[in-house]
Amino acid sequence: MNPSLINWPAVVVAALSAFMVGGLWYSSFLFGKAWLTDSNLTKEHIKATANNTKILGFTALFALISSANLAAFLATPTTTTSWGATAGFLAGIWTFAAIATHSLFELKSWRYIFINGGYSVVSLTLMGAILGCWR
Repeated sequence: MNPSLINWPAVVVAALSAFMVGGLWYSSFLFGKAWLTDSNLTKEHIKATANNTKILGFTALFALISSANLAAFLATPTTTTSWGATAGFLAGIWTFAAIATHSLFELKSWRYIFINGGYSVVSLTLMGAILGCWR
């Protein structure tokens, strides 16, 4: 790893891509309804109790941490878009396994695990592709 090879604007854009993927992933168009059901939540309950500033603020922070961490692993002269996407995919598999482990102990469904774990795999793969491409 060579920290001077980290492209910080790319880190920010890659982090923002997680919001784009999440917005689509958890929309009613894709997996939002199933996620709400398997989370035992309703839109009304979320609207009444959620602190969106806290949720979105921490989500942004964690996306930046994830992106910067992935960028550190990709900070080599030989990194390409393909290798970035592959590294992101592999990181996604790692986080999928962690999500699955926690979710099994929380007695969540396999559908819930694949929705959340799938988001992690897709968003990290895209992050890695952005980081690998924009060096």
